[in-house]
Amino acid sequence: MAFDYFYGAQSQQFAFYRIPKVMFTDNRFQNISTEGKVLYGLLLDRVSLSMENGWIDDEGRVYIIFTLTTIRQAMNCAEKSAIKYLTELEEFGLIERIRQGFGKPALIYVKNFIDQQNLQVRTSKNYSSPPVKVTGQDLYNLQPNYTYNNNTDFNNTNPILSEDEDRMGYEKYFMEQLNIEALKQDYPYDREMIDGIMELILDVVCSKRKTICIAGDVKSVNVVKGRFMKLNMEHIRYVMNCMQENTTKIRSIKQYMLAALYNAPATIDSYYRAEVNHDMAEGKI
Repeated sequence: MAFDYFYGAQSQQFAFYRIPKVMFTDNRFQNISTEGKVLYGLLLDRVSLSMENGWIDDEGRVYIIFTLTTIRQAMNCAEKSAIKYLTELEEFGLIERIRQGFGKPALIYVKNFIDQQNLQVRTSKNYSSPPVKVTGQDLYNLQPNYTYNNNTDFNNTNPILSEDEDRMGYEKYFMEQLNIEALKQDYPYDREMIDGIMELILDVVCSKRKTICIAGDVKSVNVVKGRFMKLNMEHIRYVMNCMQENTTKIRSIKQYMLAALYNAPATIDSYYRAEVNHDMAEGKI
């Protein structure tokens, strides 16, 4: 076979699997086989797809489904080898498998290859200001410059997004997931309400707080994020209908909307069932 050279920026036009460089340069990962590292890159790639599809648990953690058959096909290996590579990553702590029972594929949680302690140490070295008391959460929220000492283990363009980039990513996701443009066409006089709902959702999923108050109960932000990531267009319709039908005075629109959005996935079926029962009782059906 004859392959041509790369010219100019041609190398940027293709899709690639990304294996973190640190997997090959950090001594912590030296005992992981090359095949195991390649598999980790494949699993990382699937995480992005799962995020887009809303495969997020109640704690806000993304999970994937990547079967042995998929691994065998992707890596051109035997089933025994596929099991070996998965087990290797699991024993090292880079993935966690949750078995669902007979006949069902396991859920896989792909873990961050940069541990929290290591991230804090690297981040701390980038600052030369006088020593102050800084918490782990404060360090996590800082936007470090990973170009010190020509260290290119980190890709500046993506892995730890700035708050604006993070929000833009979620905005794109929810614009499609909630079909915002279609909602605005269906509710032409409620465009501002739809925009307000969208902003409220983004505020929650981009929040750096640990807890949030929902209907008087203090809940983990990750739990609320997980619930919000499962919202769809019909849930927003339901919340808007509830707002329009409400006749009591609402003291805090924001708190009301937060509670309505959080409870929507759990209460929408009961709401529409009650509507059908009412119409049947009235002889409308």
